Amino acid sequence: MSQVNLEVVKEFLLALQDKICAGLEHADGTAKFVEDAWQREEGGGGRTRVIRDGSVIEQGGVNFSHVYGESMPASATAHRPELAGRSFHACGVSLVIHPKNPHVPTSHANVRFFIAEKEGEEPIWWFGGGFDLTPFYPVLEDVKHWHQEACKLCLPFGETVYDDYKKWCDEYFYLKHRGETRGVGGLFFDDLNEWGFDRCFAFMRAVGNGYLDAYLPIVEKRKDFPFTEQQREFQLYRRGRYVEFNLVWDRGTLFGLQTGGRTESILMSMPPLARWEYDFKPEPNSLEANLYENYLSPKDWLQI
Repeated sequence: MSQVNLEVVKEFLLALQDKICAGLEHADGTAKFVEDAWQREEGGGGRTRVIRDGSVIEQGGVNFSHVYGESMPASATAHRPELAGRSFHACGVSLVIHPKNPHVPTSHANVRFFIAEKEGEEPIWWFGGGFDLTPFYPVLEDVKHWHQEACKLCLPFGETVYDDYKKWCDEYFYLKHRGETRGVGGLFFDDLNEWGFDRCFAFMRAVGNGYLDAYLPIVEKRKDFPFTEQQREFQLYRRGRYVEFNLVWDRGTLFGLQTGGRTESILMSMPPLARWEYDFKPEPNSLEANLYENYLSPKDWLQI
């Protein structure tokens, strides 16, 4: 059995943060990430990097964190009672990009590693992560490209991996109180350890490295599309759904807050502007109605 190695995971995650930031800066063309290094009093810290007011990106963040402690928060032990009484390390890279142009989708990605240890017992560890896309004015070829890239990176790990983790993504990023998905999905996985450390780590690397291949071609195609003020207002309205999901349903937000993580970094995923409107209904046969009717429920995007 391959040896669990926290340090090699951490080294990859730091390099991944650098790679993704460089790729997004190049795509934006004007704005640069600003880094805010922080320390956690209970143990650990991270590098929060934020980009603002660019030519393409209105606001986004790419965070690295490594936190550790002597005991698990209630949210984790409720989900995994076998973690009680164990010390833990959790490290990962998480990012959210909110573009300025409503024709460029919002994107999110996350890869993470967790290990809990207790003297005299085998460590409990797993990988998790994924990426998902939230368009406002979706284009089918973009959605197909996103899922083709997701499928391609999964294939070396098994014929059913894409289908399994695509389904998990659809189910996880679902706003139960709205009866709709957050966007068009992608991949989501958690508690991954059954393949052994080396293979699980390789899959996590493939997901992390695959994000730019999936996202940047869409950015390049859509970033210069003209848009109206009404389309901008709709973008801000739909961003409200992003806020609702992150504050009501997201396990990562809850874990970060309950472990005493840095609040500014945890809530970095929020858009800089959003709006709510009572009982909004899109005009029939409009581009806005197209989103609701054709893109906010799970589909086999590879076959459409």
